[in-house]
Amino acid sequence: MAEKETRLLMLVDDEPAQCRLVAAIAGRAGWRTIFARDAETAIAMLGTQDGMMLDAILLDQWVPGSDAATLIAELKSRRPALPVLLMTAIGSTDSAIEAMRAGASDYIIKPVAAERLIAALSLAAEHAKDFGELQPLTEKIGHQLEFDEIIGTAPAFRTALAIAAKAARSKAPILIEGEGGVGKEVVADAIHAASPRARLPFLKVNCGAIAPNLLDSVLFGHEKDAFAGAFDRRVGILQQADTGTVFLDEIDHLPSETQVRLVRLLTEGEIQPLGSPHSYRIDVRVITACNNDLAAKIASGTLREDLYYRINIVQLRYPAAARSHR
Repeated sequence: MAEKETRLLMLVDDEPAQCRLVAAIAGRAGWRTIFARDAETAIAMLGTQDGMMLDAILLDQWVPGSDAATLIAELKSRRPALPVLLMTAIGSTDSAIEAMRAGASDYIIKPVAAERLIAALSLAAEHAKDFGELQPLTEKIGHQLEFDEIIGTAPAFRTALAIAAKAARSKAPILIEGEGGVGKEVVADAIHAASPRARLPFLKVNCGAIAPNLLDSVLFGHEKDAFAGAFDRRVGILQQADTGTVFLDEIDHLPSETQVRLVRLLTEGEIQPLGSPHSYRIDVRVITACNNDLAAKIASGTLREDLYYRINIVQLRYPAAARSHR
């Protein structure tokens, strides 16, 4: 008998018992489940390797960090073809209707019935398959490009690519500089794909797209009650990427406190989540990028000089005239 195709489900829920139940039921139908305990983590995970391979998202009505309809709308804006399902309590018809209007493809009444969940997931997977030809090209690419697949003929561009290809085999931090649109993320993808960590986690964070007061928590994590609104423990992106690579774009947007924490990681290999009495040793390769002149940021006092020298072990500068393409 042919083996079942393994599909990937993201479950957005902060109740351990329900997470175990849903994962067990989905597992019977050939689904592997990854978990996000709050809205912010769910959005961040879309950019991970697993996140790019998702077949469906299932979220609880009471997801921490956002109301369900708002989170569904955000998820669908980022991944229009990805089915999103809602788990809702008996009698919460208004919530289910609101979720469907926001883009949910189905809803499931709690307590979860195995047959209903499996049927909903199967239907969602079929709809996603039918929609597959309409997905944007960026959602269809299942692997990072290799260096020889990157197009660009300018001598300065090709020289920078050659340096990147050589540096990829090391674990040295790399700084990629260049204006928006020159392909810094494409190059970061190629570096990870050519590195000994290619099959290990590769997580990306656009530091300029996250509120400064949230960056510490996003990157380093936090313990329950570490600050107002920290209703549960959160594992940061850096710890999630342990043994792999993290790409920090718009690095010049880091607040000073976060810069100090990043310096500690790069010098001692340790992170300390907010509110935690303990530090954790991690092994993560750090690639950073920026659109602006970091020397000017140092002169103005908005970027620490010690951080600059630690992220800039290998420096790649890409000219605006030589844009890379997938």
